[in-house]
Formats: sequence, structure tokens, C-alpha cells
Amino acid sequence: MFPLEVFTTYTLACVLLVLSPGPDNLLDIGRGLSQGKVAAIVSGTSSGAGILFHVIAATFGLTILIQTSELAFYVVKFVGAAYLIWLGIKVLRARNLFSLEPAKKQSFKAIFSTGFLSAALNPKPGMFVLAFIPQFVQPNLGSVTVQMIVYGVWFAILTAIGFRLMGIFSSQLSDWFQKKPRLVSSLNIGAGLTFVSSGLAGAFMKQR
Repeated sequence: MFPLEVFTTYTLACVLLVLSPGPDNLLDIGRGLSQGKVAAIVSGTSSGAGILFHVIAATFGLTILIQTSELAFYVVKFVGAAYLIWLGIKVLRARNLFSLEPAKKQSFKAIFSTGFLSAALNPKPGMFVLAFIPQFVQPNLGSVTVQMIVYGVWFAILTAIGFRLMGIFSSQLSDWFQKKPRLVSSLNIGAGLTFVSSGLAGAFMKQR
């Protein structure tokens, strides 16, 4: 059901996607810098859970409903866009997503919920999952549902692992960043603008 060459190609494609800059991995890197390894691990796990939400939704039809129902599409789109824009404005105002100063520790529950909502409320990953995973599904090899779930779960796992490693690695660079205050400020501005631009892109995304 899962030919090795197809699964290997799929894995490489997923890794490239995980490494691509975006609001979720920036969020995890910020957690690693400001709150350490454990916070980065929790944040990375939450991003993977958000991807898993989209996989389940795509597999069992919610994403198709969003694509075909104008009302459902716009409700999800604007809620997700508003959340990303709110996160971006918050980062731009506080400029503490990437912080090397002693910061008020957030609970792991708050870290997880922020990461999960950032991924789950963004409609773009859902549309992407629906377009990306089926390219590797082969109906002649068995259940399409099983293949969608397995490929989707693997993508979510790779996302969680990749984001965790990014966050953990960033926590190791705190001493180096201490000498680069302007770079840290630029990273906060860049992260805030990334959240806002992602939210705006979602808000103006057309229904297919």
C-alpha cells in the first residue's frame, strides 16, 4: 500500500515543507529562545497537532465542505485570518516572541493552545493538505482513507519533530543572540509581519 520509493519521495517533500519559513516554525523558534527547550517541544507538538487536525478534516470531508460551502469557507477563513493578524500585532507591539531577557513563563497549556490554534485556524494548511497528500495516494493499492490518514499522520509527526528541533536549536543560540540585539529586534519585526501577512493572505484567499 505504501511503496518505498513513493514514501521516500513524500517524506523528502514533507521535510522541505517543514523547513520552509512560516508563522508556525517562527513561533516555535521564539519559544525556544524565550522559554527554553521544553517550551519549544510543547510548541512543536502543538503545531503537529494542528496539522493533524487538518488531515482529519481533509480525510473526512470538512475541508471539502469548506471548499464547496461559501458560508463555511468564509467563516473559517476570517476566524483564522483574524487570529493570525492578532498574533502578529501582539508580536509587533511587545516584540518579545524572540526574547533573550527573562520573560514571564507561560504555562505549557497556553503554549500548546497558541501553537495549535495558529495551525488549526489557518485555512491554508487545510487546503494544502487536501491538494498535497492525494498526489501520493494510489487507489489501486488499497483504501484511500487509510492512505490519506497514514500520509497525513506522518506529515504531522515530521512537522512536530522538525519544529521541535528548530526550537531546541534556537535555545542553544541564546548566547550568540545576546551579542546581536538588532538582529533579535529584526526577527521580532519579521515574525510579526509574517503573522500579519499570513493572516491577510488567508483573508483574501479565494474559494476554489
